[in-house]
Amino acid sequence: MFDALDDSGAGKETVLERRRTYLRREQIEKIQLQLQGNNFECFHFGSQSEGTTTPGLQSDIDFLVSHHDVNIMTVWEDWKAGILNLLMLHDNTTPPQQYLLQVIAGNTPEPATSLTHDMYVRKDSGQILFSAERWKNNIAYEVRDLGEATKNGPSVSWMPNWDIVNAFHVRKPLPEIQHWIDRCRGKHWPPVQLLEAARIAPCFLVPAGHPDSDYKREEWRLSPNLIERMLTFSFNMTQIKCYIVLKLIKKSLFAYIVGDAITSFHCKTIMFFTMERTHPSLWCEHNLMFVLLLCLHLLRRWLRLGRLPHYIIEGVNLFDGKLSKLLQKRLLVYIDSLIRNNLQDVFCIGIDNIGRRLQACSMRHTVQAGELRGVLLHNSIRLLLKFEYLSLTLKYVLTSIKHEQSSSHSTFEHKLKCVIRNCFENSTNAMSKTAALELIKHFYALHISVQSSYYLRLQNVLDCVNIRRVQYSLNSDVASSRLKFASMLYCSGHLQAAVRVLEDVERRYHSKVKAVCAFRGRKGDRHLQVFADMLSGNKEEGFIELQFAFCVRFVRQESYCTPAILLFEMNRNNTEEEVAQRTYLEKLWMGGAEVDARPFLFYMQYITYGGLCERDKQLHAMGVLEADIDTCVRNQLNLYHPETALNLLGHCYEMEGDYAGSLHYYEWSLRCLRTNNAANWHVLRIMRLISG
Repeated sequence: MFDALDDSGAGKETVLERRRTYLRREQIEKIQLQLQGNNFECFHFGSQSEGTTTPGLQSDIDFLVSHHDVNIMTVWEDWKAGILNLLMLHDNTTPPQQYLLQVIAGNTPEPATSLTHDMYVRKDSGQILFSAERWKNNIAYEVRDLGEATKNGPSVSWMPNWDIVNAFHVRKPLPEIQHWIDRCRGKHWPPVQLLEAARIAPCFLVPAGHPDSDYKREEWRLSPNLIERMLTFSFNMTQIKCYIVLKLIKKSLFAYIVGDAITSFHCKTIMFFTMERTHPSLWCEHNLMFVLLLCLHLLRRWLRLGRLPHYIIEGVNLFDGKLSKLLQKRLLVYIDSLIRNNLQDVFCIGIDNIGRRLQACSMRHTVQAGELRGVLLHNSIRLLLKFEYLSLTLKYVLTSIKHEQSSSHSTFEHKLKCVIRNCFENSTNAMSKTAALELIKHFYALHISVQSSYYLRLQNVLDCVNIRRVQYSLNSDVASSRLKFASMLYCSGHLQAAVRVLEDVERRYHSKVKAVCAFRGRKGDRHLQVFADMLSGNKEEGFIELQFAFCVRFVRQESYCTPAILLFEMNRNNTEEEVAQRTYLEKLWMGGAEVDARPFLFYMQYITYGGLCERDKQLHAMGVLEADIDTCVRNQLNLYHPETALNLLGHCYEMEGDYAGSLHYYEWSLRCLRTNNAANWHVLRIMRLISG
């Protein structure tokens, strides 16, 4: 089983890679929220950030946003002036782990007496409460432009496969946490250092009530997510794999009996209790199935008692609202059978082909030929994580400047400088500084391009000082930064230099390069086989890091560094009605020009060789562009902006004087995207040219 999990994407390197990636994402997202002026902090919790998942488990991304613009009071002395104050209420009628939040006035430390906000409700006693359910409804309303919101427990999410929870920090020590720390003292696990860190770790109040409570719509649940993450991060590889096997059993075997009533959190809780009660020396590789049995024995005991306690907060039954008495009995019967049969049912686990891998353990390499496993699977997952991280980073770069894209040059440049400064000021530790520097690299590259556009607008020549500054951003990816540099050189008349840069890009843009778009996705572009194909035949070290090419993007303030045909992309709508049809994400990028790197490379070669009167090379570039687009568009491969690529090809035909050919490709572009497409302008132009 230990080896089968390695082959299924749960090896040590993959676990650590997932953790590193999601912790980096956490920092990027935190900085981006602060750049937008939000007093928020954000965290990735759950399987992805813990590394306790495999591709077959298809784990969601758990994201928590903590609002710092609200002061949570545990006692009256915590009151702060000029801010929303909420006092935690808990009495004998309130279920364990649940709190009501009483609204306290912001100008005087006294309870609010009137319903001055939609999220306030009045309790029978007359107290004004901040309603958890109304808070979630308000969030769903605020994000309506981002997509249809789905509510699930405390989560209000507008993205598929994401659980997004908006919560409040509790910074003061809580008796529930101190009681748990006292209970754990002197045990093998958790270690003393972890308990000391837990003492000062903040908890969160998430909008979720107890299913049997009279105030379940108003209640907030105390959630010690950070402590639970610290506990999980302390797991060794045997413990991680035991936890993963529990989740595999839960999803593939228990699901036939209880559906999704048993959750990953139940499995994690069973792990915590088992580890606390088991000597650390037992948690070693050859004992994996033995410790798994211990976990199942413990679950069987909880099922007999009819309650699964929360590991940290006393008095909570995690079966409440999840697993009915009938389902508990059914699951108990099955676990009895599972234990009696010495876990033979694990051979029936289909997820990640675990059962087949176990059955074929003596001839793994022959039976599993052609499957992704071991090092290849690890590197494929690593590339997928990198791909998603880069896509997210690019989106946040543009999100941070979205309001300034229609600003004047001086305003935009000033905003960019402020963003770069704020990026660094918002970084407080080594990890956040690394994330900040990644963002700064993108903002700095944009700043250089905007400045160069301003020089060209004033008809100044780009000198060696301006050009030399570009080198700091050239290694962001395989192509996009170099292509923007080539465009800058072309627009400034340095055609020979532009050719050299384009030839360099063509050498780098090998067949394994994967396009990355921040705003559009293609069906299947996150399949692990896609990333395995990128690795096939690769022997070079470091090659894995430079396998990606971002889409090339020009904002309006870069107009003088942009080929003229792409200026139409910045005004792609014919009517205001078209603008109104754009989704939130389309509104972020459709005000600029965005094109896939590969077709833009060949288009730039076409116009640059044309400027140098190198006709053979120019026609060759056009032929390669046409063949490449035809293959990608027809087969839906590695191309995120097919309509723009087709517009570039149509323009090549237009410059050749072949108006019928240009119309063919402009109309093909419109079949890809009817509205918000610059091809509408191009067709009108061509029709005017044809009619004289």
